[in-house]
Order: sequence, then C-alpha cells, then structure tokens
Amino acid sequence: MSGFVYMMSDKPRGVIYTGVTSDLQARVWEHRNAVRKGYTEKYRAKSLVWFETHPNIVLAIQREKSLKRYLREWKIRLVEELNPTWLDLFERIDEMENAYKPHENTLASGDYN
Repeated sequence: MSGFVYMMSDKPRGVIYTGVTSDLQARVWEHRNAVRKGYTEKYRAKSLVWFETHPNIVLAIQREKSLKRYLREWKIRLVEELNPTWLDLFERIDEMENAYKPHENTLASGDYN
C-alpha cells in the first residue's frame, strides 16, 4: 500500500496543514468538503498545494513527522519548488508524479542495526 504526505492551504503563503494518508484523493475531498471538524475546516485550508508519494504508508508517516518539525519557511520552499503559484492540485493528482527522493547521504532502512 502506497502512502502520501500532503499540504493543504487557504491561500498562497497562508496557513499550511501537513497530513498523511493512503488515499490522497479521498482525504483531500474530505478536507474540501469539511467532512471532519478540525484544523483544515477551522482555517479553511481547502487547497491541495503539495504532495509526495511514498512506496508505503510507514515511510509516509515517518516523512510527515519529519515535515511537521520543519520551519514554516522550509515548508513554503517545498511547496514553491513543486507549485510556485500555489494552485490547487486536486484535479491534477493523477497527472503529477512527485515521489520522495531521500538525500544521497541518507541511510537505507536496511542499513540500520
């Protein structure tokens, strides 16, 4: 099962919500339609502005936890590298490929003892 890490926003350089899911289209639809009460509903963060694809949900969860520790400016830089105009990417999810590529010095999961 693949996993996705994503960011939602209300406007360019506005609020940024970072989440993880195994079904990106369904989860973004829930945010857009305020199915659940929470951060994105409260702050109207209904635009998918960034996402990454991971080979499995465990790696996606690890990446999400890492991104949540990022400074806001780092998150903005990530968004603007993929989506410089902060367009809503919801309609283009299937057209885009944004697989996570770890830094070349990152150890592979099998390298840990």
